[in-house]
Amino acid sequence: MMDIATRVWNHKWKIDPIVRSLIDTDFYKLLMCQSVFRNHPTTQVTFSLINRTKSIRLAELIDEGELREQLDHIRSLSLTRGESTWLRGNTFYGKRQMFRPDFMEWFEGLRLPPYHLEKRDGQYELTFEGDWPEVMLWEIPALAVLMELRSRAVLNDMGRFELQVLYARAMTRTWEKVERLRGTQGLRIADFGTRRRHSFLWQDWCVQAMIEGMGSSFAGTSNCLIAKNRDLEAIGTNAHELPMVYAALADSDAELAEAPYKVLADWHDEHEGNLRIILPDTYGTEGFLERAPDWLAGWTGIRIDSGDPATGAETAIRWWQARGEDPREKLVIFSDGLDAEKILELHARFSDRVKVSFGWGTMLTNDFKGLAGDALAPFSLVCKAVAAEGRPTVKLSDNPEKAMGPADEIARYKRVFDVGPQSPIPVTV
Repeated sequence: MMDIATRVWNHKWKIDPIVRSLIDTDFYKLLMCQSVFRNHPTTQVTFSLINRTKSIRLAELIDEGELREQLDHIRSLSLTRGESTWLRGNTFYGKRQMFRPDFMEWFEGLRLPPYHLEKRDGQYELTFEGDWPEVMLWEIPALAVLMELRSRAVLNDMGRFELQVLYARAMTRTWEKVERLRGTQGLRIADFGTRRRHSFLWQDWCVQAMIEGMGSSFAGTSNCLIAKNRDLEAIGTNAHELPMVYAALADSDAELAEAPYKVLADWHDEHEGNLRIILPDTYGTEGFLERAPDWLAGWTGIRIDSGDPATGAETAIRWWQARGEDPREKLVIFSDGLDAEKILELHARFSDRVKVSFGWGTMLTNDFKGLAGDALAPFSLVCKAVAAEGRPTVKLSDNPEKAMGPADEIARYKRVFDVGPQSPIPVTV
């Protein structure tokens, strides 16, 4: 087992870069990238870093030169022969050759495009512009770099014994969570913690702890590199990025209303089985399900990623019942801000009514709250598509605290998607 504290103490980034592979990313990004490569290969999209936790002044914590070195290093990466072989030949969700030869040839020749970085009001403005399939692959590594550089800035002031104690406490905390969860009948959990992890080494340690502690209850990891290295299932389907960009490209209110379903129609043409998971909350879950075409009711399940998770699951169950589907045959994936107690609570409430799975993110791979004061506490950092072909994107969510986009466009989207009053829920991660 690696001594992470000593590794941090002796740390030199050229030996230990934050992002060490183009597949040090979430599996859903590669699945979505293939879909975008097929359907919108030249659509011009802009991604931008958004720090929801304004009190964390990243530009005052992180050296700009070091940030540029890490970003430039990512631009030097390309797929290795072993990574390409794994993607081309591995079985994902029971399907061989998930990634088509034309996509793989493109991916094998890819270098990530340039970035734009500047400081403003104590924050970094980091943007990526270009062809959608290229710039979308910046999202996860950009977040991982910012999160880990913030961790390194704090750790840099600690002595060797202080680091040993810090990681011992963090390991104990993580293992105590594993002990609370393991043995729960029928529990299924995957690691979803790449984007806001404490560090790559820490995420890898957490995954190893889950392998040993959770056994068959551990379904796998969203991180492709760790899945490859640890011989695990790579987990993931699709995310809000797709409907946000499709919606921005709509030329009328009528096209806007149909955009979320056009996304899933394109997805339906490419995937089957467990990859047919609906993410309904981009523009409000209830309205999405009310207007959904009948064929969507036959899909495998739903991912609940904002709002009150129990309310979202109850809404999905009622929808399936109204469409003549048996909820007990459907999968509900919970993935928003989970920790051990909430996982146990939701599993107890729903496990005998639907198939339940959990994507455990930040509070698995970055729960250092209180271990160095609040200096290492997780915070809410995202990198989102903010424009497509010069038009702003919008996300409403089931939690108004997660809404993004220009105010006038948010109002328009709420009108088109008939989104009524929403209850705000504090966003911490």
